[in-house]
Amino acid sequence: MQVLVLNSGSSSLKFQLFSMPEETIICSGQIERIGFEDAIFKFKTNGDNIEYITPVENHKQGLELVAKQLLDDNTGVIKSPNDISIVGHRVVHGGKFFSNTTVITTEVKDKIKALSSLAPLHNPPNLEGIEVAEEIFKNAKQVAVFDTAFHQSIPERAYKYAIPNEYLEKHHIRLYGFHGTSHKYVSEKANEFLGKENSKIITIHLGNGCSMTAIKNGKSIDHTLGFSPVSGLIMGTRSGDVDPAIIFHLAERHGFELKDINNMLQKQSGMLGLTGFSDLREIEAEAKKGNKKCMLALDMNAYRIKKYIGSYAAIMNGLDAIVFTAGIGENSDSMRERVCEDLDYLGIELDKNKNSVRSSKIRAINKDQGLTKILVIPTNEELEIAKQSVALFEN
Repeated sequence: MQVLVLNSGSSSLKFQLFSMPEETIICSGQIERIGFEDAIFKFKTNGDNIEYITPVENHKQGLELVAKQLLDDNTGVIKSPNDISIVGHRVVHGGKFFSNTTVITTEVKDKIKALSSLAPLHNPPNLEGIEVAEEIFKNAKQVAVFDTAFHQSIPERAYKYAIPNEYLEKHHIRLYGFHGTSHKYVSEKANEFLGKENSKIITIHLGNGCSMTAIKNGKSIDHTLGFSPVSGLIMGTRSGDVDPAIIFHLAERHGFELKDINNMLQKQSGMLGLTGFSDLREIEAEAKKGNKKCMLALDMNAYRIKKYIGSYAAIMNGLDAIVFTAGIGENSDSMRERVCEDLDYLGIELDKNKNSVRSSKIRAINKDQGLTKILVIPTNEELEIAKQSVALFEN
């Protein structure tokens, strides 16, 4: 069967078409810079590699562009929308409603919409992708795979906040966790690589959005993102951890509206707020030129990651491996080096020569004598979504 996977980000749309259960990629691609005149469309098959710049106003228009390409007479890969059996959708926030992959219904869509305030950059485009896919692929089964699902194993002592109990009981305010599809995929690959079932692993997902998970014996036991995808690490435009009193100080003493503070924390902070750039490649290039703001931001970014490595090693009482994944984690050897520096007390010893090698395969970049493996594992959220979507109809 053919399974189309859609991963709608805040300003991007990734897609892959698989032949399942063989896990063969028929085509893949993405649209970057949705909402801009110079959006970038990429499409790849075994025979074609297409890339061009075109205006894409929103995710609806982007998905229509994807469907047009899939059906193209010359370079397309399907003859009819009916060739697609399942469309699997990444949905960021499942809240208290969803702990497993689920078939999409009107009720499911209503709940995804209701959770948009908790993931305002992601749930709305996730929902838009679902609704457009329903129009285009009318006979396909539509499936939602939630970022929060993998983290349902986090114990109460870790997911509960130290606020009055009623806020959890009545309003379901707790740590939910995100990027679960990615963390699940790379942790399973790490265990295969290590040849261990019982392991202590920290997975480090570094992209425009960033997060870390403590994974013990294959289960998520703690995670840096919490009630929403804003806490934890410094991200492209999101602040990561801040003292919550800052919000009240800005509102009460300086007259800021809460919506403006929220926008600041979500879209104007992180690396963008520190440097004026949100793309790490630009920041690293500027740092090499001596830009002090960029140099400091890179140090702050690595420092925050190292704090969580120490914390998670402590709660697991040891560490077998750390895993770098996603765009920055897989491609920035300098960020990996910054993170691993001076962590030899945890057995983390980076081999700079191994670290500098680019590869699309799983690789260890630690020194041979290093007690803790340092792994670079390319994530494949789309494949994980396809596998979970198919499994839903096999049970």
